[in-house]
Amino acid sequence: MDTRKRLKDILHQLAEIDYVHPDDIPNIDLYMDQVLTFLDQELGTVREATEDKAMTKTMINNYTKNQILPSPEKKKYSRDHMLNLIFIYYLKNFLSMKDIKSILDPINERYFGAGEGLGFYDIYSAMVGYESKVANDVTKDIIRKYNLSREAFMDQDVESRAELQEFTFICELAFDVFVKKMMIEQFLAGREVKPEDENSTKEKPKESK
Repeated sequence: MDTRKRLKDILHQLAEIDYVHPDDIPNIDLYMDQVLTFLDQELGTVREATEDKAMTKTMINNYTKNQILPSPEKKKYSRDHMLNLIFIYYLKNFLSMKDIKSILDPINERYFGAGEGLGFYDIYSAMVGYESKVANDVTKDIIRKYNLSREAFMDQDVESRAELQEFTFICELAFDVFVKKMMIEQFLAGREVKPEDENSTKEKPKESK
């Protein structure tokens, strides 16, 4: 298949990717089997082709065991649990469990199960709105990278050029993911260092004799 046609098909698939709409998340407590069914249905457009299920019982139990996901109440999961699991699903594809825990811990501590004011549901709704706004920019950036890759290795024969240009395009996308992943990790690492910790690690000036 022509590379340009393949890109067009992939971008068409990306355009069909939809987030789990906030209003579609049940505002009632669910048992594990109900949680798994809901996630499997709602994350269908973003699941990898190799995934049989969006999540499994073992995975969710491990998130709870490692304190990434708050414990259920009497084996039932609230809407805030569901929102946590959706965030975890997206983040686990490129971040470690340690980093995911670092991201969600302060949000859960302040907003999970909040009875008044800003709650986890409000935060998720805002995130969906922000991500929808940048989706078009992401598509434009992918096309720009593709066009840039088409300028590479023009001195090669047709077969070699096509192969090398595709490799270049994949590398451009991979580097973009690498840089953004590194930015997140560095941001989290820097957030863990408190100002007083930074001062304490600085070498004190030596007293003159």
